[in-house]
Amino acid sequence: MNDPHYLMWAALAAGLVGLSKGGLPTVGMLSVPILSLFMSPVRAVVMLLPIYIISDIVGLWLYRKNFSAINLKILIPAGVAGVLVGWLTASMVSDTAVKLLIGLMGVGFVLNAWRQRKSQHAPVQARWDKGLLWGGLSGFSSFISHAGGPPFQVYLLPQKLSKAVFAGTSTLFFAVINLAKLGPYHQLRPYGADEMMGAMVLIPFALIGTVVGAYLTRKIADDWFFKWVQIGLLAISLKLIAEVL
Repeated sequence: MNDPHYLMWAALAAGLVGLSKGGLPTVGMLSVPILSLFMSPVRAVVMLLPIYIISDIVGLWLYRKNFSAINLKILIPAGVAGVLVGWLTASMVSDTAVKLLIGLMGVGFVLNAWRQRKSQHAPVQARWDKGLLWGGLSGFSSFISHAGGPPFQVYLLPQKLSKAVFAGTSTLFFAVINLAKLGPYHQLRPYGADEMMGAMVLIPFALIGTVVGAYLTRKIADDWFFKWVQIGLLAISLKLIAEVL
């Protein structure tokens, strides 16, 4: 924390977490790669979890009236189960395989959405079968590297929810998932004084990012909001693939 260069990038990573919790999905996924420039990815994931949880509290208050209850009933049990699977298989599943799988799914979804952009498709309804699949994958990939956004969006975007409901559902879902990860993370890599002190220093940047993210979400037009979500999803997915190759 005495290195200004590190503090600048770490503050950016925390701010991106806050922006994602304020309603701008996908950008938070950049936080782990940024911190991985200075520390091991595993340590980066562990140190960021308290920042995610604190940002979740603000996000929950901001979107307390905007969420899809039926989707949360489907996604939350599936996501928690995905976290459990990630915990039990942490020593057997490589980060490389997960990154490649998530990246390919995200790219495939965005390309298909753009291919059909001139067609008028009615919003799809929440479905238990798809929700359990994508929710489970989201919880699993979130446990591995805080990268649960692409599977979540693949499931929810076709429903064409309003941007506030979309953002609120995302915030509530990942708030539960992040709490579910707290015990397993501590069991796999116990929190030390360095991680906790590092997280405490970065929390103000995350809180500012959360408020800014909520403000931008309200100001951006619905059409452009979801276009940027898709662009962000594509960019993150390509980055995950590039890290593997």
